[in-house]
Amino acid sequence: MHREIEGLMTRILLVEDDVDLVDMISEWLSAEYEVASAFDGQSGLDMLKASPYDVIVLDWSLPKLSGLEVCRQFRASGGKTPIIFLTGKSTVADRELGLDGGADDYLVKPFSMRELNARLRAVLRRGDLIVNDVLSCGDITLDAGKHRVTKGDLSVHLLPKEFALLEFLMRHPDQVFSSDNILARVWASDSETGGNAVRTAIKRIRQKLDDSDSSESESIIENIPRVGYRLKAK
Repeated sequence: MHREIEGLMTRILLVEDDVDLVDMISEWLSAEYEVASAFDGQSGLDMLKASPYDVIVLDWSLPKLSGLEVCRQFRASGGKTPIIFLTGKSTVADRELGLDGGADDYLVKPFSMRELNARLRAVLRRGDLIVNDVLSCGDITLDAGKHRVTKGDLSVHLLPKEFALLEFLMRHPDQVFSSDNILARVWASDSETGGNAVRTAIKRIRQKLDDSDSSESESIIENIPRVGYRLKAK
């Protein structure tokens, strides 16, 4: 079962050049997931570099860069997000090539939307088995299962969105995210929320977690001018 934490909605990247199929899949999945789409392999790879996703649904035959090459490059760069291939290639050799290239599952066209949904649930369940509920950064510990944050031996109270934002950043240390990226992940269900909400939440997290004598440059959450924010791994 996919995980939602106070508006943190499971994100799927669909890389497929068939516009009608993209529309069909997006409409089918939109009730349960947030679906982003790319129509060629290079755009899909660029999106993966810019923002994290929970599952990648990847067509094999794509313009500019094949799905297999996208998969290989993503895995070579350390990407661990589950990948489901969509393809008309159905031989055992093709399946072997795709799975050896880094895919987690393989769905042959034409396929039923119910089967795609079932396979998404399956790869997400596998991911849930290895997701660590206890995250640490320096003297700060976040326990997602118990919804608790501590700094040293002291418990720190965070509002729900502050907790979800801190968890998101702690799951992606040293990665830079723009305000729009953060809004898409943490405020996904609040379409009217803007960048001020991100700035306010980060300011409150800093007030609660930074050392009292820390300057902004020493904060656990670093501001990258004109780019975004990142949590500094310690």
